[in-house]
Amino acid sequence: MNPIKPFLVMLILGLAPGLAKGQIIPVVPAAPTSPPADFRGSLSLSVENDVLNGTDRYYTNGVQLSWYSPSADLPMPLDWLDRQMDFLLGRGQLRWGAAIGHSIFTPQDTERRNPDPRDRPYAGMLYGTVSLARDNGTSFTLFELQAGLVGPSALGRQVQNNFHDLISENQSNGWRYQLRDEFVFGAVFSRTWRLPLLQFAGLQVEALPTATAALGTNQTMASVGGILRIGQGLDADFGPARIRPALSGSAFFQPRTREFGWYVFAGVEGRAIARDILLDGNTYRESRSVDHRPLVGDAMYGIALMYAGVRLSYTQVARTEEFYGQRGGVQRFASLNTTFRF
Repeated sequence: MNPIKPFLVMLILGLAPGLAKGQIIPVVPAAPTSPPADFRGSLSLSVENDVLNGTDRYYTNGVQLSWYSPSADLPMPLDWLDRQMDFLLGRGQLRWGAAIGHSIFTPQDTERRNPDPRDRPYAGMLYGTVSLARDNGTSFTLFELQAGLVGPSALGRQVQNNFHDLISENQSNGWRYQLRDEFVFGAVFSRTWRLPLLQFAGLQVEALPTATAALGTNQTMASVGGILRIGQGLDADFGPARIRPALSGSAFFQPRTREFGWYVFAGVEGRAIARDILLDGNTYRESRSVDHRPLVGDAMYGIALMYAGVRLSYTQVARTEEFYGQRGGVQRFASLNTTFRF
C-alpha cells in the first residue's frame, strides 16, 4: 500500500464538508515572532525497529534518548559556540540539547556464519550529540555536533543477540565480520519552515519543508523533504522526533494555544549521499563494505498526540534501497517516540 494514501483519504474526507459550506479559510503566514519563554525542558525517547513489519534486516534497531533545555542561558562552552554560529542560526528562542543513541545494522541473511560479502555488513554504532536550536515561530534551526564509535566496542552483537535470547528468537551468526572499531564524528545543520495553509472546522493544515546537510566521517550527505499535517495545536512542535539521518522534527514541544493537541501527517525525504561508513566500510582499515546508492528516499506517515506535558508519536517508514545489490526492495520499519516536559 502507498504509505501516503491513508493520509490523503483522511485529508479529503476532512476537507469535503468545509468545501461544501465555504468554511475553508486560507492562512496568511504571519511575521516571525519567537515563542514565549519556556521554563520546562523535554526528555525524549525514540525507538525504531523493523519487527512490526515482520523483518529483521538492514537497519534493524535504533534507540535514542534526548534532552532539550528550557529556553534559558547556555553553559559556558555552548555559549561560546552559539556566538560563533549566530550568523547561521538566526534569531529565535534558544535551547541546547544532548542525546545518546545506539543503532544496529545487519545483512538480510543473519543465519550465515560467514555473511555474503555482497550484502550489507554487520555494524553497531554508539554515539552522542550536543546541539543548539533556535525557534522563531515560523522556522526551526538546528546545529548538531556528533561523536561516536563504530565496531565491536559499540556492543551491537551483545545488544541484538541478548535481546533475541530474551524473546526466544534466533541469534544473528555473522557478527564476527562486523565493521572494525573506529571513532566517528560529524556535524549536522538543518532548518524546518512552518507554512500554515488552511483552517477549517476547528482544524489546521500546514506544511513543514526541511533542508539538512551533514558532514563527517560517519556520514556526508544533503537532503530535502517535508511533511504535510492536519490537526489541532500544531504550533506546539515542528513534527515528531526521529533518529537521524531520517527527517527529524523537534525533540521538544511547547503547547501554546491549547493543552491537548494532535495531528496526522505524511511526508517524503530525499537524501544525496557522498559517504556512509555503515555501508562503505571503515575509513582507515580493511573491512566488509558495499557500494552505497547516491540517492535514497523515505516516505512516511503517522500520528502524534500531546496532552498534560506528554507527546506520543508513531511513524511508519518506507525506505528505498541503500546499496547496489540490496535484496528485498523497500525496507519498512516503525518509529515510536515519547517526549516528557519537566
